[in-house]
Amino acid sequence: MERVTAWRPPVPGVAEVFHAHFTEHVYPMHAHATWTLLIVDDGAVRYDLDRHEHGAPTGVVTLLPPDVPHNGRSADPGNPDGFRKRVLYLERDSLGLDLIGAAVDHPAFVDPLLRQRIHQLHGALRLPGEELEAESRLTLVRERLRERLAPAVTTPSETPSPTAARLLRDLIDARIVDGVGLEAAAEELHFHPAHLIRSFTREYGMAPHRYLTSRRVDLARGLLLAGMPPAEAATASGFWDQSHLARHFKRVVGVSPGRYAGDGRAPRGSARLAVP
Repeated sequence: MERVTAWRPPVPGVAEVFHAHFTEHVYPMHAHATWTLLIVDDGAVRYDLDRHEHGAPTGVVTLLPPDVPHNGRSADPGNPDGFRKRVLYLERDSLGLDLIGAAVDHPAFVDPLLRQRIHQLHGALRLPGEELEAESRLTLVRERLRERLAPAVTTPSETPSPTAARLLRDLIDARIVDGVGLEAAAEELHFHPAHLIRSFTREYGMAPHRYLTSRRVDLARGLLLAGMPPAEAATASGFWDQSHLARHFKRVVGVSPGRYAGDGRAPRGSARLAVP
């Protein structure tokens, strides 16, 4: 049975996320206006690109360039389970049209780090309210792809900057509830997005999205102890909804928001202990 899930996330550079399980479907020759970034989770895919046949097994990352026709089919037509794949359609300016030729010549990479980063990006894109994490992971994926496609012309990474890290931290602190996108922060602070990520992580020992989440959890703790119901505390502290708060709250604090706050009052005759 063919199964498909597709959506457009609110993340700059990603035109579409496409998850599919195909048992019989065969793609005819077609082309996209976007980059097609493909990983296969089960089975394997065969496709023709620029009159050459290629394969996409589970351990390979495949990048198909915009405007270049290709097709697709199961590499094992006799397998009743078909294949499962996850695809990111990236806007054509996400990588640069100067890389189309290199992608046509070498559309597949055996790169465990790149595949892991793409897997993590898919995870972030599935969750509402995690745009900063998704943008950060997309930046690292794009950087890795450029390194693989054009290593001779890739600009060397800048040395992590404490100033860049501090400026990004101050920006996040000023917008805890509203949040800030990585691309918007890079434009405002005049640093490359990847440089901001590296600088922040080096300086503070965590990625920017982890820092933002920890600050939101901290804000929610105060609201909960003041008696605000978890659902209201979630949105008031910048989370998408109560389940979004609960997922991160338990990871950081160790208990659910409801158990943490109780009824918002310390037991009579005792002082409430602060959770570090």
